[in-house]
Amino acid sequence: MNAAVRAVVRMGIYVGAKVYFIREGYQGMVDGGEENIKEASWESVSSMLQMGGTVIGSARCKEFRSHEGRLKAAHNLVQRGITNLCVIGGDGSLTGANLFREEWSGLLEELVQQGLIDEDAVQKYSALHIVGMVGSIDNDFCGTDMTIGTDSALHRIIEVVDAIMTTAQSHQRTFVLEVMGRHCGYLALVSALACGADWVLIPEMPPEDGWEEKMCQKLSATRSRGSRLNIIIVAEGAIDRHGKAITGSVVKDLVVRCLGFDTRVTILGHVQRGGTPSAFDRILASRMGVEAVIALLETTANTPACVVSLCGNQAVRLPLMECVQMVGRQEYCSQDKTSFLFLSDCRSFENNLKTYKLLAHRKLESELPHSNFNIAVLNVGAPAAGMNAAVRSAVRVGISEGHKMFAVNDGFEGFYKGQIKEIKWADVGGWTGQGGSLLGTKRTLPAKHVEKIAEQMRAHNINALLVIGGFEAYLGLMELLEARGKYDEFCVPMVMVPATVSNNVPGSDLSIGADTALNAITDTCDRIKQSASGTKRRVFIIETMGGYCGYLASVGGLAAGADAAYIYEEPFDIRDLQSNVEHLTEKMKGAIQRGLVLRNENSNENYTTDFIYQLYSEEGRGVFDCRKNVLGHMQQGGAPSPFDRNFGTKISAKAMLWLTKKMNETFRQGRVFANTEDTCCLLGMRRRALVFQPVVQLKDETDFVHRIPKEQWWLKLRPLMKILAKYKTSYDVSDSGQLEHVVLTLCVELYFLLPPLTP
Repeated sequence: MNAAVRAVVRMGIYVGAKVYFIREGYQGMVDGGEENIKEASWESVSSMLQMGGTVIGSARCKEFRSHEGRLKAAHNLVQRGITNLCVIGGDGSLTGANLFREEWSGLLEELVQQGLIDEDAVQKYSALHIVGMVGSIDNDFCGTDMTIGTDSALHRIIEVVDAIMTTAQSHQRTFVLEVMGRHCGYLALVSALACGADWVLIPEMPPEDGWEEKMCQKLSATRSRGSRLNIIIVAEGAIDRHGKAITGSVVKDLVVRCLGFDTRVTILGHVQRGGTPSAFDRILASRMGVEAVIALLETTANTPACVVSLCGNQAVRLPLMECVQMVGRQEYCSQDKTSFLFLSDCRSFENNLKTYKLLAHRKLESELPHSNFNIAVLNVGAPAAGMNAAVRSAVRVGISEGHKMFAVNDGFEGFYKGQIKEIKWADVGGWTGQGGSLLGTKRTLPAKHVEKIAEQMRAHNINALLVIGGFEAYLGLMELLEARGKYDEFCVPMVMVPATVSNNVPGSDLSIGADTALNAITDTCDRIKQSASGTKRRVFIIETMGGYCGYLASVGGLAAGADAAYIYEEPFDIRDLQSNVEHLTEKMKGAIQRGLVLRNENSNENYTTDFIYQLYSEEGRGVFDCRKNVLGHMQQGGAPSPFDRNFGTKISAKAMLWLTKKMNETFRQGRVFANTEDTCCLLGMRRRALVFQPVVQLKDETDFVHRIPKEQWWLKLRPLMKILAKYKTSYDVSDSGQLEHVVLTLCVELYFLLPPLTP
């Protein structure tokens, strides 16, 4: 929430508006006074990005629910000339804001009658404009992919799960983890997906009668295959089909009674709300805050109150009340006692649910389809956090589809050397939380070794290929496509899933591993800035990875609150450097006492990190001193972030289902033969959707010399970083969100659309 507050304040000041803090939520608006409604300055929101919670306070206010309370609030706003409200909260807060807006003209008339304001004030402040941003760790608001706080809450949960798994494995224990989610099971479901939990219980999908026996059978089967631990995740609002609560204690007692396993319960509670916000949340909130100010500037008397949100990489505005009315709430259908009707982003929920079921539930041999297809999976390029989650997902989905899965060690180098072996369901257990690449990965390209690779393809009867990696994987896939003319062995479906911290693969806005790298950079920048708290007036010059791609420097700079970020895509010269030094010099003379400058490693061959450090040191002499840090390979991260685990898991599962479809379509005369462009694809995130794109068609989008896409969506975020650092710059509002209507998604009797959640 603090990142959103900071963005609203600074963008508001940037466009020439007066911006006020209203402390303690609606309570502060009702109570009024200088201590509750106070004008904000640029400096008053410095050093806020790394702080959890909200520095301006939040409180539930019974008085605002009454007409008298809203009348007091209206009077306090009019006294200060406030007619634009930016509300950060959940559906209750936003509903209250909309009611306040609808009553506004009537409230002003009452204030005139009571002699508290005059008719001129009514004319001057005739309309109240509302823009909302959703802050809720439950991710239970319709119309946005993620609400502010959800990703940070997932970080807290996964940190605990990772810590618990070590002790559970040591002592052969079962752990039951109870997470928040009274009405929405998003945190529980995504956490289960990200950590490979054995069982998950959520309010949207009460388990069938007899679930207790099935769960115990699953836990027992997992232990019998050699696993030393079990993880069960329970949402606090989980219930059975009769409306009876299923708590962590209930599940623990059940496991102890039926299986005798040593079992512990951990209730995370409000620890999920705390801690340092993740890089994703900071960027999301910053973008939403800027978009909220633009939306307020564009409102008219007839514009409905809206919510700003993010769908994919697109900023969107949605009518506030349409969203509130569609917030996911389950309703029990008493007629047949088997159906549950709920409104939410069912598509996202269904995708998470399907993927979890595919990976968590191991079918019996008799239940598996028999395909006779063999699929090889390999990692290519530099290691990236989330690669192992993607491999695990591919292996388990492939086995569920009836295929035989083969793991190739050490990329294309291992491929031509014959480092290939069958990999089974249990072999990938516990892989989601592992960083790097357990298969091994190298940058070797296949062109010089296609003959030997073809021999290995023939020897193992490989019918399809899944390549998980970065720019080398993209180049390698094109070389294998080229080799189809000479070797029939490569006439099989091939797909690439992008995985690189640099996020420089054409055809995809995001790559597996980039989020973990951003969090590593952001966390390091937080610690570095903290070291200046005792030593005032210090500027830090930090070098990031990325090759020629400035994604990490730019987006990391936005998340960490950098003053400048030097990248290859936006050329700079000595005049720009001098301007930045002067800007920081001016800044250090005021209340802000520290600066942060990021430089992408290949941004300029002459203006090196050392050169910039020396320039700033010399020009800032007497005003500030400098320190330099090269982050290096620590940016590849340790344990993958929840986003990378989830993204890697889902995108890899989708890739495997596509391979299955293509193998079936191209199976002729006893063999798979695929030689069309659309059978060699890259699966990437494009704006709002995952899209399969033939690699041939991506050639025109690629700068092969610098190994980056020719057009990169994140360059549009750079002006935001500059504005929030108090630079005078132009901001293109043409790409800002347009008002859209919420599409109603109705899921009725989901039990009949999908297999039940509990195996």
